Amino acid sequence: MERAGADGDTIASVNVPIADVKGHPVSDCCNCEVDTRALAARQRRVLLIVLAVNVVTFAMMVAASLLSGSSALLSGTLDNFGDAVTYGLSFAVVSASPTAKARVAFLKGLLILGAAMAVAFQVGWRVTHPEVPIVETMGAAAVLNLIANAVCLRLLTPYRTGDVNMSSAWECSRNDVIEGIAVIATAGLVWLFGSAWPDIAVAAVLLALFLRSAVRVLRGAARALRQGDGAARSGALAR
Repeated sequence: MERAGADGDTIASVNVPIADVKGHPVSDCCNCEVDTRALAARQRRVLLIVLAVNVVTFAMMVAASLLSGSSALLSGTLDNFGDAVTYGLSFAVVSASPTAKARVAFLKGLLILGAAMAVAFQVGWRVTHPEVPIVETMGAAAVLNLIANAVCLRLLTPYRTGDVNMSSAWECSRNDVIEGIAVIATAGLVWLFGSAWPDIAVAAVLLALFLRSAVRVLRGAARALRQGDGAARSGALAR
């Protein structure tokens, strides 16, 4: 922009953005801070919703698994419990440091591994005590659980490539949807053959899925922890 000086000469003026003490434009810093806060608020809102959904479905699945006697449905019940804890932990560390998020993700991996071990115990017991589950109860609970898990997965999908905290929450939700489809298919096979073995077989497949997911989450968390430790050491050396 140009303006006339006192002697008639033309003086050029430049609009320079106001900067903070570190030389960063104030407007850019404010926008960055607002964007970060808005993202954290959206993540908290989504995690709160999926946490509430999982608490409700867990209570429903506990009753249904006890009434139906299904191992596959029990695996889904344990998975829902672990997910409720997972989403609660994710909610607590939305604004935490990357290292804190990595530690919580590691704990999530351990929870998934614990659920897998519980399913393994149940499968082993059912192999020696095969009982045909009640198909109607099993199928109804599985359909309701699948609908609830599909809603949770849809809510978490936009954050699946984010930090280790949200990506591990998405991993848990994806497992829930796969598990829900498997349990519905199991109910159909149990009804078709009048046997408990489809239920036991699908529970064993879900066990393998849980173990694979636990390894993936634990590896991701361990990698993030190593990166955080490396960054901390580099910062200490720079000082």
